[in-house]
Amino acid sequence: MKLLRYGPKGAEKPGLCDAGGVIRDLSGVIGDIDPTTISDETFARIAAIDPESLPVVSGDPRIGPCVGRPGKFICIGLNYSDHAAEAGMELPPEPIVFFKATSAVCGPNDNIEIPRGSTKTDWEVELGVVIGKQAKYVDEADALDYVAGYCLANDISERAFQLEHSGQWVKGKSADTFGPIGPWLVTRDEVPDPQNLAMWLDVNGKRYQDGSTKTMAYGVAFVISYLSRFMSLQPGDIISTGTPPGVGMGQNPQVFLKPGDVMELGIDGLGAQRQSVIQG
Repeated sequence: MKLLRYGPKGAEKPGLCDAGGVIRDLSGVIGDIDPTTISDETFARIAAIDPESLPVVSGDPRIGPCVGRPGKFICIGLNYSDHAAEAGMELPPEPIVFFKATSAVCGPNDNIEIPRGSTKTDWEVELGVVIGKQAKYVDEADALDYVAGYCLANDISERAFQLEHSGQWVKGKSADTFGPIGPWLVTRDEVPDPQNLAMWLDVNGKRYQDGSTKTMAYGVAFVISYLSRFMSLQPGDIISTGTPPGVGMGQNPQVFLKPGDVMELGIDGLGAQRQSVIQG
């Protein structure tokens, strides 16, 4: 299933994208798609419903973030060997883990705001993993059973804030609008192999990123198992799993976002995003 949230910011309703691409209203079935409703049981109940029996959502509503009020937004850094090389960094012996503030989460087509004082705002197409049940000390062999589904994410990053200021990466990752997710939460039954998904990102019509999740250094199952050693993962938590090469920081000369730019990105089976860049 392709689940989504639609409507004005802060007042999104749950929905389902049917086989014909029509948005169907799920608000008569569940209150939202958030940590209180994300579970195998809820998804099984929705899957048993004939989509044509659900009300059609008319017009062209805004699509919100596919998960409402996630408890954690965990990111994995330098998880593609070719991206680590373009960043001039060694592939880490264990996953690099950092957090993105949940206040950064926005809809897949919302405007991206360049924060005040920014000189190096960058892009990163990434596979997002949404946790479906509590995961604690999980074996890698069982890890994918804890996944509710997958989504497209753009890990917007301010490189000067991230790398040139002292402290942790979170400062360069957490500005408002730096976490667009969606359009859909695609349930795990529709993604049989998360390590074989093509991904791409364009800026102003130019292809910068053209990669695949098959080149991840640490795959989804390993990452879930690894994280669950250090913290419990809860329903609705989002893990952004790293980006392939082609970010602005890796260009020669470097290229960074400016007001008026347009990003378009996608992952096979998970939909596409389109974002205009504005000054924050």
